Amino acid sequence: MSEERRKRQQVREKQAQPKPVGKIIVVVLIASAFAAAAGLGIYKRNHRYDNFARCLAEKKAVMYGLYWCEHCAEQKELFGASFQYVPYVECGIKGQRGEEPVCSEKGIKLFPTWQFAEGPQPQPGKLSLETLSDRTGCSLP
Repeated sequence: MSEERRKRQQVREKQAQPKPVGKIIVVVLIASAFAAAAGLGIYKRNHRYDNFARCLAEKKAVMYGLYWCEHCAEQKELFGASFQYVPYVECGIKGQRGEEPVCSEKGIKLFPTWQFAEGPQPQPGKLSLETLSDRTGCSLP
């Protein structure tokens, strides 16, 4: 092989090798894609009941609770981040053990308590999402 041919061959081989910057960009793009997919999965998992909670609001279902009530906290946890869409009335007065007048006027004594548009009787106790679905006709995901 002549000297000139060998130099051309070396130039071609150098040009064919991927540049380190290109590899870094590819790695960053792949890592970004995985991070975005993981973030989307976490968001969807935390917000999977958004439509269900919005439907409860449309059907005029209301939860009455106390900020210090353990069962109320458990009820809220069933919805995750979607609880922000559930109509909620805080019956506790911050810094006291008293109740807000709106709750005592409605005769709510146990917490949590759910009030449904179609029923005059409030239903006390932590309810499963399935029970809430049955009572309101809202479908679960």
